Amino acid sequence: MPFNYQPIENYALIGDLNTVALVGLNGSIDFMCFPDFDSPSIFAALLDKEKGGHFSIAPVTEDIKYKQLYLPDTNVLLTRFLARHGVAELTDFMPVEELYGGKELVRRVTCIQGEFDMAMHCSPRFDYARATHRTETINAHEIRFISEGPDETVLSLKSNVELRLTGRDASAEFHLKKGQTADFILEQVNRTEASSSNLEDFITKSLFDTINYWKDWIARCTYRGRWMETVNRSALCLKLMTSFKYGSIVAAPTFGLPEEIGGVRNWDYRYTWIRDASFTVYAFINLGYKKEARDFIAWVEKQCIDISKTNEYLTLMYTLDGRKELSESELTHLEGYRGSKPVRIGNGAYEQIQLDIYGELMDSVYLYDKNVESISYQFWKDLSRHVDWLSKNWHISDEGIWEVRGGKKKFLYSRMMCWVAFDRAIKIGLKHSYPLPEEWFAERDRIFNEIHQQFWNKALNTFVQFLGATTVDAATLLMPKVHFIGAKDPQWLATLNRIEEQLVSDFLVYRYRPNEDFDGLSGAEGTFSMCTFWYVECLSRAGKLQKARHYFEKMLGYANHVGLYAEMLGIQGDHLGNFPQAFTHLGLISAALNLNKQLDDQRNKQVNEYI
Repeated sequence: MPFNYQPIENYALIGDLNTVALVGLNGSIDFMCFPDFDSPSIFAALLDKEKGGHFSIAPVTEDIKYKQLYLPDTNVLLTRFLARHGVAELTDFMPVEELYGGKELVRRVTCIQGEFDMAMHCSPRFDYARATHRTETINAHEIRFISEGPDETVLSLKSNVELRLTGRDASAEFHLKKGQTADFILEQVNRTEASSSNLEDFITKSLFDTINYWKDWIARCTYRGRWMETVNRSALCLKLMTSFKYGSIVAAPTFGLPEEIGGVRNWDYRYTWIRDASFTVYAFINLGYKKEARDFIAWVEKQCIDISKTNEYLTLMYTLDGRKELSESELTHLEGYRGSKPVRIGNGAYEQIQLDIYGELMDSVYLYDKNVESISYQFWKDLSRHVDWLSKNWHISDEGIWEVRGGKKKFLYSRMMCWVAFDRAIKIGLKHSYPLPEEWFAERDRIFNEIHQQFWNKALNTFVQFLGATTVDAATLLMPKVHFIGAKDPQWLATLNRIEEQLVSDFLVYRYRPNEDFDGLSGAEGTFSMCTFWYVECLSRAGKLQKARHYFEKMLGYANHVGLYAEMLGIQGDHLGNFPQAFTHLGLISAALNLNKQLDDQRNKQVNEYI
């Protein structure tokens, strides 16, 4: 069957808390790194339809309609094949590490009505499709794939139908009548294996164990407000992107997906950004997931301890296990999604200085210390070292939240988050009666005054993007959320109006003006979905509840068929950038919680302001 690129939004996500797989609407797994999020890919047809590798199961007929959905409150995926002569159903899931140790991909196809001729094709391509591999037929129901690359991965494909070799790939053709099933399991060989003799029993048991795991997990969610199903789906998505082993969360589980079709903005997001810390902790705490918040803060604490040993400053991103060597390279042998080159792995931005991460770090610890449990004194001393460093360096230029590659500037958002760092450090210290340096208070106030005096443009009646700029920045939408300024302050409302004029298309938000060239990159990009949710929350906080609710619910219509969002939206509503994007779902949760709170507030019951 010829392979064509599906829209990015045609994919759903399954995972085991080690890694994920992207399953297309047609039942093909076209992206999977294995065994971990930041491991080399074994399937990457999404990035090169010929070379990348895929794992497909589908009826042998072209007259098919597809329907895909999650079992409610789970990350177990159903793909239905709807034909005139019958219905078949593909169930995809990965038993979670917490229960089974992970490193297994399970696929079960069942004939619901009628009869079907089915075909399976499994073509792994190891080490980002750079390594060759050999195959071994163990028996008629098991084939092994042995990578000859540096990853040395060995995979076993087992089934209750006969498998055969087709070159370096495994394939099967089989016929299913009503009520019959065919099972497939792809697993790492150096783990406790499920033998083919009990394959059906193992898959049935692990399926229901996995369903119950996810249902039990979502039952712990304490949110009971509006749009609960949408919020729960975002929470389930975030959990899939969280490492059970380390507690860290990837920004997105993919690399190389373009921000513009045919463009060069194709980055690797399979790492943990310190910037995500406060947003992640905020979301987990407010949904009732204190364990996840605790695990994430433990990961952050470990980074702070390691940094204190080497006398270095905080890096903006790390691997899941805390390493910061993320050298960027290009996979020149891959054509990229729909020809979007280059395909990059690693992320050169890790070497950038981005001062805002100190604010997000301190805000996350403040939220945790306030809402979950008190931090240790040793952790406080490690944090204090970072604040001391910041007191001497907050005034320098940096690359900013958007990780521009066109040179350093004095960005408003970086300044504001430095203020947050000092403010939250002071609040933590006062709560515990820790000794506090006087310069922390002085630097906090100095930044506050500088922003109001130097970043406020009287002629334009707005806060500007960077020192000397005449443009605005969507990152400024976080000013009221971090409590730098009141949500109804006249200066803020004037800035919000300017952002609406310059960056908002209908209700969708660009992160900065698309024609600005300060970021040092060619090409354009779509609207930033995360920024759209920030905009909704700003409207909500400002009391414009009808407008906020209308825009929020319109934005929900841009989710894909299973409720997931990429980083950006194109002009035709197509999803762009890495997928799914944690920051987008964090923004959705925050906007939903605030808007629900405002709508429930008795003081707002008679508020009908839209404009």
